[in-house]
Amino acid sequence: MSQQVKAVVALAKGAPVEVVTINVPDPGPGEAVVKVLSCGVCHTDLHYREGGINDDFPFLLGHEASGIVEAVGPDVTGVAPGDFVVLNWRAVCGECRACRRGEAQYCFNTHNATQRMTLAEGEGAGTELSPALGIGAFAEKTLVAAGQCTKVDPKARPAAVGLLGCGVMAGIGAAINTGAVGRGRSIAVIGCGGVGVAAIAGAALAGASPIIAVDIDAKKLAKAKEMGATHTVDSSRVDPVEEIKRICGETYEGAEGADVVVEAVGRPETWKQAFYARDLAGTVVLVGVPTPDMKVPEIPLIDVFGRGGALKSSWYGDCLPSRDFPMLVDLYQQGRLDLDAFVTEEIGIGDIEAAFEKMHHGDVLRSVVIL
Repeated sequence: MSQQVKAVVALAKGAPVEVVTINVPDPGPGEAVVKVLSCGVCHTDLHYREGGINDDFPFLLGHEASGIVEAVGPDVTGVAPGDFVVLNWRAVCGECRACRRGEAQYCFNTHNATQRMTLAEGEGAGTELSPALGIGAFAEKTLVAAGQCTKVDPKARPAAVGLLGCGVMAGIGAAINTGAVGRGRSIAVIGCGGVGVAAIAGAALAGASPIIAVDIDAKKLAKAKEMGATHTVDSSRVDPVEEIKRICGETYEGAEGADVVVEAVGRPETWKQAFYARDLAGTVVLVGVPTPDMKVPEIPLIDVFGRGGALKSSWYGDCLPSRDFPMLVDLYQQGRLDLDAFVTEEIGIGDIEAAFEKMHHGDVLRSVVIL
């Protein structure tokens, strides 16, 4: 028997989101119903509202969440009612070619709940909802694939650890998993929003040095410094490529840039900066999400060959939730990873439009909805 709960839905492209009542069905095979405790307001949710992902309106927004498993369907063994979980959007299949070769973090057949949640009221009653990233957690309860639930320490603060569900994991993973940064290696991060600052925190956790934060916003650079950046670069005042080269050259004799450059903006011009700011045999990691119309900037092919190294994109921080979430929560509990610093404010379910506006102006790392 389905339940009716309050949720935030984007009904039409560009229209303000609305708090409505939705139907959440009982979990079927491989599914779980989760009582949502917290959900971060991520830029991806705004992309959905603006039609930047696809046109499958109406969208049930929210995906960066923590909660308590309320019920599970037949054949679910990995989680049980009462478990405290962080939701993820990479429920691995275990059977595709990536999973079979031991690289489940690249699973090519991740899955979501089979059943759909629906609108419960008005002219659109019964309309199926498209949950953001297969989760839809701006809701009192949501239906997900059981594999999207990752058990973590129930003593952890929900608003903080829920952010591992997207932005914080994407940034930490871009630095550590994709970029393989560590001791004796330098890193520059271009773009110091939530994901970029998380990449800086991950680099600090891994022992990288120097850690160079690049942005045009003094407030963001100050936060990056708090989270572990050893140097900051205001790219509105200086050439960031030359400044990154200068800093790395002072640390490592002969260095021509950073070993790893994380591009956390998702624009051609900043990706080009990242390309030229890396050292020989260095790595560029694209974690900022570009729009479909953006193109790789024109770069002489001899420069691609001559600099060597790797040009990578980072999928969800190349994380494996079952491996990475519990580990990062443990580090948080030990005081070695300050997830609380990412929670700028806690808000209610009716405050999401205002949170979008604050995010757009760079006023917050994360607004977190408490349900």
